Amino acid sequence: MRLDKFFSNTATLTRTECAKACRAGLITVDGAVIKDPSFALDPEKSAVTYRGERIIYKEYIYIMLNKPEGYVCSNDEPGGGIVFELIDPRLIKLGLFVCGRLDKDTTGLVIITNDGVSAHNALSPKRHVCKEYEFTLADHVSDEDIEKLKNGVTLADGTETLPCVINMTGEKEGKIILHEGKYHQIKRMFASVGNKIVRLRRVTFGGISLDPSLPAGGWRYLTDEEERIFRGLA
Repeated sequence: MRLDKFFSNTATLTRTECAKACRAGLITVDGAVIKDPSFALDPEKSAVTYRGERIIYKEYIYIMLNKPEGYVCSNDEPGGGIVFELIDPRLIKLGLFVCGRLDKDTTGLVIITNDGVSAHNALSPKRHVCKEYEFTLADHVSDEDIEKLKNGVTLADGTETLPCVINMTGEKEGKIILHEGKYHQIKRMFASVGNKIVRLRRVTFGGISLDPSLPAGGWRYLTDEEERIFRGLA
């Protein structure tokens, strides 16, 4: 791999910036100062530094985002905010997309990646990857309705939901764990028993939990362990 492509793929420098950094003697490979941006290296084995800082190459990027209300999980939304506006703009060109979209008014854990295979496996209906949400309802919900929802209900369009886990933590608040991800599913489930979701927040996805230290709109890279969990969801 060319040195300038290495820096472009790690979202550290553009190719033009890499050429300038080379001329300034700011880049080393295996301890040697490199002046040529076309220098060939092994991205998995070569030790590359920029301004003395080691640059680690990864084939794929995995990001945890605490999605705030009012943003959509889209690469393009005319007239509205998109989640990609919240992360480092240098990463956008790396082909990132959202794995497991949330509605505009739903908040919480979003995973952004460019690993298409792992994302496909994580979202496949056959995998039954669990997702946990915190919710607040408009009205009190009866124990009878909760049991109906737990056992699976028929939605307005005839779609049948799988059994799920619901734990009420207050008169109108609770947590729900799903092993599927139909369109607006939780809202439609509670609508089927005459209630309405007024707040919804995803807190786990396939064993990965939302980092409590992330503020709304904050993001970080997944840890090595979280990456292992995500890639292993198949």
